[in-house]
Amino acid sequence: MANNDNKLRCRTVYAFAREMYPKTVKCDISYGTAGFRTRATDLEYVMYRMGLLAVLRARFKKAVIGVMITASHNPEPDNGVKLVDPMGEMLEQSWEKWATKLANVTDDKLENVINDIIKLHDIQNMNDRPEIVVGKDTRPSSPSLSKAVIDGILAMGGKPIDYGIVTTPQLHYFVACKNTHRAYGEPTEEGYYRKLTDAFKKVRGDNFNNGNYTNRILYDGANGVGAKKIKFFKEGLAGSLIIDMYNDEIIGSGKLNYLCGADFVKSQQKFPTGLPQIPNTRCCSVDGDADRLIYYYLDENQKFHLLDGDRIATLIAGFFKEVLEKTGIRLNLGLVQTAYANGASTTYITKELKIPVACVPTGVKWLHHKALEYDVGVYFEANGHGTVVFKNEAKEKLRNAFQTNNLTREQKDATSRLIHIIDIINETVGDAIADLLLVETILHAKGWDVRQWEETYTDLPNRLLKVSVQDRTVITTTDAERKCVTPKGLQEEIDNIVAKYPKGRSFVRPSGTEDVIRIYAEAVTRRECDKLAAEVAGKVHELAGGTGNPPEIPN
Repeated sequence: MANNDNKLRCRTVYAFAREMYPKTVKCDISYGTAGFRTRATDLEYVMYRMGLLAVLRARFKKAVIGVMITASHNPEPDNGVKLVDPMGEMLEQSWEKWATKLANVTDDKLENVINDIIKLHDIQNMNDRPEIVVGKDTRPSSPSLSKAVIDGILAMGGKPIDYGIVTTPQLHYFVACKNTHRAYGEPTEEGYYRKLTDAFKKVRGDNFNNGNYTNRILYDGANGVGAKKIKFFKEGLAGSLIIDMYNDEIIGSGKLNYLCGADFVKSQQKFPTGLPQIPNTRCCSVDGDADRLIYYYLDENQKFHLLDGDRIATLIAGFFKEVLEKTGIRLNLGLVQTAYANGASTTYITKELKIPVACVPTGVKWLHHKALEYDVGVYFEANGHGTVVFKNEAKEKLRNAFQTNNLTREQKDATSRLIHIIDIINETVGDAIADLLLVETILHAKGWDVRQWEETYTDLPNRLLKVSVQDRTVITTTDAERKCVTPKGLQEEIDNIVAKYPKGRSFVRPSGTEDVIRIYAEAVTRRECDKLAAEVAGKVHELAGGTGNPPEIPN
């Protein structure tokens, strides 16, 4: 861009900021593992500035960039925003700092930060109009926040492509499709539904039930976008999988994630409201933006059973190992977890499945990056957020092997099945609906009901708590967040508490989005686990500046 044109654009950017989206919030906000997330009423100026940043990022990468407006599993009054990089992955970490700086600078210094970004990254193509794809969830605040993003894109000279209400994984998918020139898929909602459902039906065939597996599931849509979009999948699946929908009141009901959804089921370890409690019936929940998936069921004694992200990861990894062995093709398979993974799952993976396991800090960006080191990388957080990623070379190896005459009939069938299963998976990010189709594919192939799936290993009872604090940064961690560095002495206190409980384990970490400290605990019995969690929470409250009363164990 000529110097005069650059000055004119910066004046436009500043005029928009001053007149329409002034920075009205005094406290700073940080771009965390889930982008920015806070009360929706405090986000308009942030959204505008993320529209600006998306265009700068697109010019730097010479690619389409995505902007997703969502607060995932948070309550309905909240909202948030995150940027999506060219292959559908999370924003590169070095640019998270620019996002934070751009969000917090005063209006009169906005132009300076923009010029710093342009200069440092040597962005030359300032006349280009890069496409920025924009999506939003079903929150009542999302339309006005989406307009702020689009105004930012226009002010910086970008071309907004508004997809309207979509799941977060759909937005990631669209970005990847556009940047691979449709090699990954068609960048439309119809293309997304068709790719996943066609692959699912090819693998399932005409036999909808198998062994103890039945093709019906109860689905909790969290009264969010996942409730809206599952209807299109039901049509495309044409009866191969019957999905009974619940909690599908969508826009403006005030019920988004309220007493339902994946986060509620995982943290409270009980049925969501609105779902019929039918013994031994397979149930699942997604979260508000449909990137988390949790399974569960009620047994004949009315006992609740949870099958979380750890269970999904072990099911998928074990199945892929079986199929890969049948293909006769050598590919490096690995599984990535976080410290929240149940200790029993890690033991099962390493001792029974004999699959390599890596542990990384909490956050999909860490899991995704590590998973890419394997030919086939499975990653899941215990909260149900995860997927499978394949190296391009691995996919090419499978396709080339299938086209040769060197495979036995069994090897050829297994290779064909694996190629189709890859198309069921959304490799760009954790996708609750794609993961649901993958889990259902595996259970069908094995002929398992939900109880047989659970019988593979026994979870250690675990508990999640959180302690409100004045400043979450007082807690710092190391060793993939499993050890506390500050405040001094806290880790020693935790170690002393844990030592009292057989197979006890506990760690603490600061939230990425709010001033709370999260506590995880597990032990041999539920009673001991709850006592361990309560003791650690009390010590965190004491040494980390807790506010209010220490947390109580939910009933």
